[in-house]
Amino acid sequence: MADTKSMDAVALLKADHRTVEELFEKFEKASGDGRKKALAEQICMELTVHTELEEKIFYPACEGKVEEDLLKEAYVEHDGAKVLIAEIEAGGPDDEYYDAKVKVLSEQIEHHVEEEEKRMEGLFAQARKAGLDMDALGEQMAARKAELVASYKSSGLPKPELTTLNETAI
Repeated sequence: MADTKSMDAVALLKADHRTVEELFEKFEKASGDGRKKALAEQICMELTVHTELEEKIFYPACEGKVEEDLLKEAYVEHDGAKVLIAEIEAGGPDDEYYDAKVKVLSEQIEHHVEEEEKRMEGLFAQARKAGLDMDALGEQMAARKAELVASYKSSGLPKPELTTLNETAI
């Protein structure tokens, strides 16, 4: 995990994206149920922390400053990922669809990252153009990330809170 203390908000979120991409690559190459389960759990933790930072800090700061449709899509994409994260967390490598769920989650996250990181019209580019205080947001997000990681490592991941989908989907 990169040093998040001095990163602005976009740099911190992009560093999270790279971390998760590496974990998905490792999962694809992994053999052995123990290794796969450990990697899948790390992926789920990283994504759970990341979505919390975006939904509670970054996206609210973007409201009214970026395209509303882009922000709504981001929330819906998060909800789709949360459903798969819950299923992955509840299962294990011996489940028939375990690897497929991790693969589909990887593809969903890849699409989501692309939407956020597009050079000119992506969510991050729009947020920068809007003049958000990325340094202050980055500090706030880094502090919250440290709290969440410590909490999840000691007590496990919480049940995902969906923002747009019916709660019974999980």
